[in-house]
Amino acid sequence: MLDQILNLVKQYGQQSVVDNPEVPNQYNNQVMAEAASTITNGFQNMASGGGLQSILSLFTGGQSQGQGNGGLLSNPIVSMMVGHLANRLVSNMNLNPATANSIANNIIPNVINSMVSKTASNEPQDSGFNLNSLIGSLTGGGSNAAAGGFDFQGLLNQVSGGQNTGGGLSDIISQVTQSAQEHQQSQQSGGLANLISGFFK
Repeated sequence: MLDQILNLVKQYGQQSVVDNPEVPNQYNNQVMAEAASTITNGFQNMASGGGLQSILSLFTGGQSQGQGNGGLLSNPIVSMMVGHLANRLVSNMNLNPATANSIANNIIPNVINSMVSKTASNEPQDSGFNLNSLIGSLTGGGSNAAAGGFDFQGLLNQVSGGQNTGGGLSDIISQVTQSAQEHQQSQQSGGLANLISGFFK
Protein backbone atom coordinates (compact mmCIF):
# COMPACT_ATOMS: atom_id res chain seq x y z
CA MET A 1 0.00 0.00 0.00
CA LEU A 2 2.95 2.33 0.63
CA ASP A 3 3.79 2.33 -3.09
CA GLN A 4 0.23 3.38 -3.91
CA ILE A 5 0.39 6.25 -1.41
CA LEU A 6 3.73 7.41 -2.83
CA ASN A 7 2.36 7.31 -6.38
CA LEU A 8 -0.69 9.35 -5.36
CA VAL A 9 1.55 11.96 -3.71
CA LYS A 10 3.59 12.12 -6.92
CA GLN A 11 0.41 12.49 -8.99
CA TYR A 12 -1.10 15.30 -6.91
CA GLY A 13 2.26 16.90 -6.23
CA GLN A 14 2.85 17.54 -9.93
CA GLN A 15 0.59 20.58 -10.04
CA SER A 16 0.87 21.87 -6.48
CA VAL A 17 4.64 21.32 -6.12
CA VAL A 18 6.52 20.65 -9.38
CA ASP A 19 4.58 23.18 -11.49
CA ASN A 20 4.45 25.69 -8.62
CA PRO A 21 6.84 28.64 -9.17
CA GLU A 22 6.75 29.33 -5.40
CA VAL A 23 8.60 26.05 -4.75
CA PRO A 24 12.30 26.08 -5.72
CA ASN A 25 12.95 23.11 -8.03
CA GLN A 26 15.61 21.64 -5.76
CA TYR A 27 12.92 21.16 -3.10
CA ASN A 28 10.33 19.40 -5.28
CA ASN A 29 11.23 15.83 -4.27
CA GLN A 30 11.83 16.82 -0.65
CA VAL A 31 8.37 18.43 -0.40
CA MET A 32 6.68 15.34 -1.85
CA ALA A 33 8.68 13.00 0.40
CA GLU A 34 7.61 15.11 3.38
CA ALA A 35 3.96 14.85 2.27
CA ALA A 36 4.22 11.06 1.90
CA SER A 37 5.83 10.61 5.30
CA THR A 38 3.23 12.92 6.91
CA ILE A 39 0.45 10.67 5.60
CA THR A 40 2.09 7.34 6.46
CA ASN A 41 3.31 8.51 9.88
CA GLY A 42 -0.06 10.13 10.57
CA PHE A 43 -1.89 6.85 10.01
CA GLN A 44 0.75 4.93 11.96
CA ASN A 45 0.50 7.30 14.92
CA MET A 46 -3.27 6.94 14.87
CA ALA A 47 -3.05 3.14 14.81
CA SER A 48 -0.44 2.96 17.59
CA GLY A 49 -2.43 5.44 19.69
CA GLY A 50 -5.57 3.30 19.67
CA GLY A 51 -7.20 5.25 16.86
CA LEU A 52 -8.13 2.35 14.57
CA GLN A 53 -11.80 3.31 14.83
CA SER A 54 -10.96 6.84 13.62
CA ILE A 55 -9.15 5.37 10.61
CA LEU A 56 -12.09 3.07 9.85
CA SER A 57 -14.58 5.92 10.17
CA LEU A 58 -12.47 8.06 7.85
CA PHE A 59 -12.70 5.33 5.20
CA THR A 60 -16.38 4.54 5.75
CA GLY A 61 -17.54 8.14 6.29
CA GLY A 62 -15.67 9.37 3.25
CA GLN A 63 -17.47 7.09 0.88
CA SER A 64 -20.94 7.03 2.42
CA GLN A 65 -21.26 10.79 2.75
CA GLY A 66 -19.54 11.55 -0.53
CA GLN A 67 -17.77 14.23 1.43
CA GLY A 68 -14.98 14.93 -1.07
CA ASN A 69 -12.01 17.09 -0.19
CA GLY A 70 -14.04 19.84 1.48
CA GLY A 71 -15.56 17.46 4.02
CA LEU A 72 -12.23 15.74 4.54
CA LEU A 73 -10.63 18.99 5.69
CA SER A 74 -12.95 18.98 8.69
CA ASN A 75 -11.81 15.47 9.66
CA PRO A 76 -9.40 15.76 12.63
CA ILE A 77 -6.96 13.19 11.17
CA VAL A 78 -6.75 15.09 7.88
CA SER A 79 -6.54 18.56 9.44
CA MET A 80 -3.79 17.31 11.78
CA MET A 81 -1.78 16.01 8.79
CA VAL A 82 -2.34 19.25 6.84
CA GLY A 83 -1.09 21.36 9.76
CA HIS A 84 1.89 19.09 10.35
CA LEU A 85 2.96 19.16 6.69
CA ALA A 86 2.59 22.96 6.42
CA ASN A 87 4.75 23.44 9.53
CA ARG A 88 7.42 21.08 8.22
CA LEU A 89 7.57 22.86 4.84
CA VAL A 90 8.01 26.24 6.54
CA SER A 91 10.58 25.08 9.10
CA ASN A 92 12.60 22.67 6.93
CA MET A 93 12.48 24.33 3.52
CA ASN A 94 11.78 27.96 4.43
CA LEU A 95 8.71 28.01 2.20
CA ASN A 96 6.38 30.96 2.50
CA PRO A 97 3.62 29.98 5.02
CA ALA A 98 0.86 30.72 2.49
CA THR A 99 2.57 28.47 -0.09
CA ALA A 100 3.14 25.73 2.49
CA ASN A 101 -0.52 25.86 3.55
CA SER A 102 -1.69 25.78 -0.05
CA ILE A 103 0.46 22.70 -0.82
CA ALA A 104 -0.62 20.87 2.34
CA ASN A 105 -4.30 21.70 1.75
CA ASN A 106 -4.00 20.38 -1.79
CA ILE A 107 -1.93 17.20 -1.48
CA ILE A 108 -3.16 15.68 1.81
CA PRO A 109 -6.96 15.79 1.19
CA ASN A 110 -6.54 14.76 -2.47
CA VAL A 111 -4.38 11.76 -1.62
CA ILE A 112 -6.62 10.64 1.26
CA ASN A 113 -9.78 11.17 -0.80
CA SER A 114 -8.27 8.98 -3.53
CA MET A 115 -7.28 6.34 -0.98
CA VAL A 116 -10.83 6.31 0.43
CA SER A 117 -12.57 6.07 -2.94
CA LYS A 118 -10.12 3.51 -4.38
CA THR A 119 -10.35 1.34 -1.25
CA ALA A 120 -14.15 1.30 -1.62
CA SER A 121 -13.91 0.59 -5.34
CA ASN A 122 -14.29 -2.87 -6.86
CA GLU A 123 -12.50 -1.85 -10.07
CA PRO A 124 -9.57 -4.16 -10.95
CA GLN A 125 -7.16 -1.22 -11.32
CA ASP A 126 -7.86 -0.24 -7.69
CA SER A 127 -7.14 -3.70 -6.29
CA GLY A 128 -3.90 -2.47 -4.69
CA PHE A 129 -5.96 -0.22 -2.43
CA ASN A 130 -7.15 -2.38 0.38
CA LEU A 131 -7.75 -1.64 4.04
CA ASN A 132 -6.07 -4.93 4.96
CA SER A 133 -2.85 -3.88 3.24
CA LEU A 134 -3.00 -0.36 4.74
CA ILE A 135 -3.42 -1.63 8.30
CA GLY A 136 -0.96 -4.45 7.61
CA SER A 137 1.64 -1.89 6.54
CA LEU A 138 1.00 0.15 9.72
CA THR A 139 1.42 -2.89 11.95
CA GLY A 140 4.21 -4.64 10.04
CA GLY A 141 1.90 -7.54 9.33
CA GLY A 142 1.85 -7.50 5.55
CA SER A 143 -1.42 -7.58 3.68
CA ASN A 144 -3.43 -9.91 5.87
CA ALA A 145 -1.64 -10.48 9.15
CA ALA A 146 -2.84 -7.38 10.98
CA ALA A 147 -4.78 -8.31 14.11
CA GLY A 148 -4.47 -12.02 13.51
CA GLY A 149 -5.56 -11.94 9.89
CA PHE A 150 -8.76 -9.98 10.55
CA ASP A 151 -10.53 -8.86 7.38
CA PHE A 152 -10.70 -5.05 7.62
CA GLN A 153 -11.84 -4.73 4.02
CA GLY A 154 -14.80 -6.97 4.88
CA LEU A 155 -15.49 -4.82 7.94
CA LEU A 156 -15.38 -1.71 5.76
CA ASN A 157 -17.90 -3.26 3.37
CA GLN A 158 -20.15 -4.24 6.31
CA VAL A 159 -20.05 -0.78 7.88
CA SER A 160 -20.68 0.98 4.58
CA GLY A 161 -23.52 -1.47 3.92
CA GLY A 162 -25.13 -0.43 7.20
CA GLN A 163 -24.64 -3.80 8.93
CA ASN A 164 -23.82 -4.02 12.59
CA THR A 165 -20.28 -5.28 13.06
CA GLY A 166 -20.88 -6.70 16.53
CA GLY A 167 -18.94 -6.16 19.73
CA GLY A 168 -15.55 -7.67 18.88
CA LEU A 169 -14.15 -4.37 17.61
CA SER A 170 -12.51 -3.34 20.89
CA ASP A 171 -10.42 -6.54 20.92
CA ILE A 172 -9.34 -5.90 17.36
CA ILE A 173 -8.47 -2.26 18.16
CA SER A 174 -6.26 -3.31 21.07
CA GLN A 175 -4.51 -5.93 18.90
CA VAL A 176 -3.89 -3.44 16.11
CA THR A 177 -2.71 -0.79 18.60
CA GLN A 178 -0.18 -3.18 20.11
CA SER A 179 1.07 -4.40 16.72
CA ALA A 180 1.38 -0.82 15.42
CA GLN A 181 3.34 0.26 18.51
CA GLU A 182 5.77 -2.65 18.11
CA HIS A 183 6.13 -1.95 14.40
CA GLN A 184 6.72 1.75 15.04
CA GLN A 185 9.47 0.99 17.55
CA SER A 186 11.16 -1.40 15.13
CA GLN A 187 11.17 1.34 12.48
CA GLN A 188 12.93 3.96 14.59
CA SER A 189 16.09 3.18 12.65
CA GLY A 190 14.67 5.17 9.74
CA GLY A 191 13.75 2.35 7.36
CA LEU A 192 10.46 3.96 6.28
CA ALA A 193 12.01 7.41 5.92
CA ASN A 194 14.80 6.00 3.72
CA LEU A 195 12.27 4.15 1.57
CA ILE A 196 10.18 7.29 1.04
CA SER A 197 13.13 9.57 0.27
CA GLY A 198 14.51 6.93 -2.10
CA PHE A 199 11.23 6.94 -4.05
CA PHE A 200 11.36 10.71 -4.67
CA LYS A 201 14.80 10.90 -6.25
